[in-house]
Formats: sequence, C-alpha cells, structure tokens
Amino acid sequence: MKITFLGATERVTGSNFLVETKQNKFLVDCGLFQGDADADKQNWDEFKYDPKEIKFLLVTHSHIDHIGRIPLLYKKGFRGKIYSTPPTKEFCRIFLEDSCKHLADLAEELGVEELYSLSDVSQVMGLFETHDYYQDFEPVSGIKVNFSDAGHILGSAIIKIQAENKSVVFSGDLGNPPVPILRDTDFVDKTDYLIMESTYGDKNHESFENRKLRLERIIEDTIKKQGTLLIPSFAMERTQEILYELNDLIESGKITKLPIFVDSPLAIKATEEYKKFPKYYDAEAKQELKEGDNFFDFPGLEFVTSMERSKELDNLPGPKIIIAGSGMSTGGKILFHERKYLPDPNTTLLIIGFQVKGTLGRSLLEKTKSIKILGDQINVNAKVEIIESYSAHADQKKLLYWVSKIQKPIKKIFLVHGEKEKQDVLLHKIEDEEGIETYIPKFGESVEIK
Repeated sequence: MKITFLGATERVTGSNFLVETKQNKFLVDCGLFQGDADADKQNWDEFKYDPKEIKFLLVTHSHIDHIGRIPLLYKKGFRGKIYSTPPTKEFCRIFLEDSCKHLADLAEELGVEELYSLSDVSQVMGLFETHDYYQDFEPVSGIKVNFSDAGHILGSAIIKIQAENKSVVFSGDLGNPPVPILRDTDFVDKTDYLIMESTYGDKNHESFENRKLRLERIIEDTIKKQGTLLIPSFAMERTQEILYELNDLIESGKITKLPIFVDSPLAIKATEEYKKFPKYYDAEAKQELKEGDNFFDFPGLEFVTSMERSKELDNLPGPKIIIAGSGMSTGGKILFHERKYLPDPNTTLLIIGFQVKGTLGRSLLEKTKSIKILGDQINVNAKVEIIESYSAHADQKKLLYWVSKIQKPIKKIFLVHGEKEKQDVLLHKIEDEEGIETYIPKFGESVEIK
C-alpha cells in the first residue's frame, strides 16, 4: 500500500490523500486550499493523479477544506462512489452549493474559468453512499472501511482502512470535547499507521468551564458599554455551539436578554439541517430536546433572512450580538459589519476558531491596527478577544491523550493539517512521551505502508 500526501501538508487546508493498493486507487478527502492568494490559485492546479482512475472517495467531514474540490474531481472524470456518514452528505450539499458563488468571484478575480458549477455539484451528490458509525463496509473487494465519531462537527468521522493485511487510520479533524451537542471523540483501538491532524500541536486551550465564563463576561462588558459584539463564525458547528450556550446563559439568567442576530444564510441553512439529525447529538442535548428546550430558538434570537434586514443591523442601537460568516473573515456578511464596527471602541470582536495564515481573521487575531476591508482602509479601535477553546479542534494535550489510548505498537504516525512550526512541537512530544516514530510529510511525497 502507498499513500501520497497531496494537501494539508505543513499547512491546515487542502486535505487530499491518494491511497494505492496493488489493484485500486482511492482518495481520502478532496478539499479546497485556503489562506493567501497562492493558496487560492492552487485550487486551479491539475490533480496529481487521473480522476478517472480513482475507484472511490472517503470523506472525513463536510468542512470545505476537506470537500471543496470534489465537484472538480467529478468535472475531470471521476465517477466512483463517495462514502460518508449521513449528516456529512447533507452538509456537503449546502456547503458545495455555497462555494460555487465564492469560487465564481475568485475565478473572475484571477481571470480563469470557474472551477465548477452548480450542475457539477448536483451531479456529484448522486455519487454519495452513506454509512453510519461503527459499520464495516467494503467499497471494493479486499478493502474494509469503518467510520467512528471524530467529535469535530456533526457527522465527522475517523476513518479506519484495512487492506493488504495492514491497517491505516485517518483521524480527519479531531474534536475538542466536551462541547455542546456533539458526542465526545471516539478512541481508536489499534492501527499500524496513523495519519493525524496537528492544528493545535503546540498549545492547549483554556478549560470548558472558563470559556463559558469568559463568554459571559464579554457579553456583560458589551451590555455595559451599550456596544456591539461581533462574532465571525463558521456556519457549521461554531454557530450552533454558540447559540446553545447563549440559550443557556439567557435561560439561567446569567446574562440580560439582548438582541442576537445570526446574519449568515449558510449558517441558517446549516442550522436547519442540524435539526434533522438529533440521533447524533450527545445525551445532554437529546434530553433537553425531549424536555422541550429548543436551543436554536430563544428570546432575542433572530435569523436574518434578507439583505435589507442585514443592512438595518448597522443602524440598530446596542447592546447587540451579531454572528456572521465567514469564520476567518475571508468573505460573507461579517466583512460589512466589521467595516462598520471595528473603528468603534465600544465594539468587541470575538474570535472563536482557528485563523489560517494570510486571512483577514489572522491579521485581526494578531492585533493589526489598520486593515483593508472591501477596498476600504479601516482603523481597528475595537477590542479583539479570542476564546480558542471554542475551536472544534483538539489541543495538544487532547491530541497526545488520543494517541496514548491506541494500543501499541503503532509503526508510524504522519502529521498533517498543521503549520510546520506547530507540527514540529507535536512531533517531539509524541516521540518523547509515546516513543512512536513520527514524521511530517511534504506536499507530493509518497510513502510505502509496509
């Protein structure tokens, strides 16, 4: 068996791994590259394999950096099956449809043809076949696959592959338990080889209890200043988690009721899809639903469904909370609100997810005082806060603990989905604490699984 690393190598985005056995070629993930202008352009590069030769595709989860080039794969001739969990399939549909508009704008900016169309998305959705967690299945004879719960977003999977008397696990993105709604990340019993994410390989998040307390304090400060709390949020998971916690803070009387606006068409669609899969919720969320508590519908919450209403938000007095995409401030409604509110010292910008190098979100995270938004140079006078424990990614401590629960021996670990300096830290930690050979592959590098 051979694995070629064609994305998420020494970087966080662009997940794409080619696996070859003696008789078959298949992929794990096929995602967009995100970040700076060079990453954007890379999405138009030719695949390093012939899509017509790919027998099937396994999808870890529905984030666009894991699925965003799947319609291009179809456009180039791929006609094999695509395997995922049921929620992942449904979220793939709405995220890929949404990506068409962004990619069309980017294509015009770059002076190239569109990467793919809505028709390509529609056609590729017909190739999906879903399997629930813990069900063995054989995409082709001699290759056995099993999904377990990664706890990262709803439907996210750790993928175990068994072929040619060897086992390989692709972690996908590992979750950050305990978090609202989602079940905790599953542990893997054993594997010969592990391809593992390393987004937070060099740091640990604050505790779950502290993050909720900090959110409460930030909202109280916003109310005191009669200001605006802006939360750039990913449409999937972070928005739903924040709503869950805001619901709890309001119902328990810990914060005063205030207007809360979700100004993201994609997040609204994702939340509607989210409601369809309660069987994947954790026990606490299931119990709350059973008792009649709808944590996506509470006093003060408004889902903004029109451009006119979105524009009106900028004229409404504070205090108020505006949750809008995109999560790294690379597009979407959040840019209009940031342009309006970041010059105001009574504004707080709350960052709750990983910010890729080269994004506006990363610049704001690094406290850049003057930034360009929608062509305008903006002075940042707002207070910028970050609660990293709202990240959907496991931190260093949880990554190490997850590895420690796998039966030894593990022949080798390959670190992906991380910036090089963070991977270096995690590599030494794993080798020192677990005694497992660990390696950081480069883009295009192939390794033999013996």
